[in-house]
Amino acid sequence: MNIILLGPPGAGKGTQAQRLQQERGLIQLSTGDMLRAAVASGSELGQKAKGIMERGELVPDELMVGLIKDRIAQPDCAKGFILDGFPRTEAQAKALDKMLTETGKKLDRVIEMEVDEKALTERVVGRFSCAKCGAGYHDKFKRPKADGVCDVCGATEFTRRKDDNAETMKTRMAAYRAQTEPLLPYYSTRGVLRKVDGMAAMDEVYRQITGVLAGT
Repeated sequence: MNIILLGPPGAGKGTQAQRLQQERGLIQLSTGDMLRAAVASGSELGQKAKGIMERGELVPDELMVGLIKDRIAQPDCAKGFILDGFPRTEAQAKALDKMLTETGKKLDRVIEMEVDEKALTERVVGRFSCAKCGAGYHDKFKRPKADGVCDVCGATEFTRRKDDNAETMKTRMAAYRAQTEPLLPYYSTRGVLRKVDGMAAMDEVYRQITGVLAGT
């Protein structure tokens, strides 16, 4: 089962992908993680990526798709993979489709997590996490059981992402609408696009996603 999760920043794609990985054995593929791993490995693709990033340039689509190709060929991806954060443009989507066809694979489902922009901004601006173990919390929706103490590891230091603010969210949402929303008709015409309510509770979103996958 190979799927893509689509949705603006803060929609919960990463959270759902992690749960799918834990419970269904699908491997969550982060382009950022793949880039760092390739650079650390010293592979040919990694060396190319390192040079590009050191020059402050964007990694070209061809290289990113090459990294994904190498990653999904590894044994742990036998049950399938989840892409969140890639593709971001129609050109990337076409390059990904071409590579999957060449390797005898296909996308089973593309799931859009539909959100309300105002409510999503509130969700993102309130996020914070444990500085030690990374467990996620929220000012309004998910506070630690004991104030100031991480539920998971007991640490008392917390951190917030600098870009989790209303102004940055406005910019990120504009970029999402301009670049990534055009992917929706592309995948719709291919018959693989399905939608879930990204503003529902996390368990309900997961139930909807697994329902979509069961219908594949």
